[in-house]
Amino acid sequence: MNKKTIYFAACLMLFSIAQVSAQNWKELKKKAKEKAGEVQKTGLPAAGLSEAEVGEGLKEALNQGVSKGVTQLNKKDGYFKDLQIKIPMPAEAKNVEEKLRSLGQGEKVDAAIESMNRAAEDAAAGAKDIFVVAIKEMTLTDAMSILKGEDDAATKYLNKTTYNELTKKFKPVIKVSLDKVGATKHWSTVFGSYNKIPLVKKVNPNLEDYVTEKALNGLFIQVAKEELKIRKDPAARATDLLKKVFGN
Repeated sequence: MNKKTIYFAACLMLFSIAQVSAQNWKELKKKAKEKAGEVQKTGLPAAGLSEAEVGEGLKEALNQGVSKGVTQLNKKDGYFKDLQIKIPMPAEAKNVEEKLRSLGQGEKVDAAIESMNRAAEDAAAGAKDIFVVAIKEMTLTDAMSILKGEDDAATKYLNKTTYNELTKKFKPVIKVSLDKVGATKHWSTVFGSYNKIPLVKKVNPNLEDYVTEKALNGLFIQVAKEELKIRKDPAARATDLLKKVFGN
């Protein structure tokens, strides 16, 4: 086991002792080095943990974060009431929105926007299984890189390893959800009304592609939020392994 791996494994064990902040980082670093010294004598992480157990602990923590993130989105207003990820009308349809609102047809626009977000909320549950598989297939090297990485290292890893598959899986689910919540109908109403206005340039963006892209963007933003909680405030220990790795 190399010194860097030992050092970061020791840091991981100390997350339950102190929050990682500007005030206590020096103290945490000092304690981590002391723990690393104990590890070097035995060849194992502190508290009898193997490197593999540390990796498995990270996987369980990520599974919890993904589950919470998906659950948060897969409910009413998961997207719609979160201004950071709420799906607006497409940028290329800004003129459509402004024109219809000026003509007193804002309710049609509002209905279309709400229905797109409802479709994303309905489809969000489909992401969990893909994330779980990606986490399960994570190598020990991946896990240690994430531990040593930035606050969104795990999110970036999941984005890199799941985005294409999520897009393929999400698109048909989004299509069903769009029809289910009436988004397709509201979309047709909005753009049908606009395109009937004399002298305007006809506009009709692809609804499925647009909502799929925005839904996935919002999904990864939510996962990043959960990752930050894991790194900065690892309070929830749902399994014995997590309690062992992160401390009681």
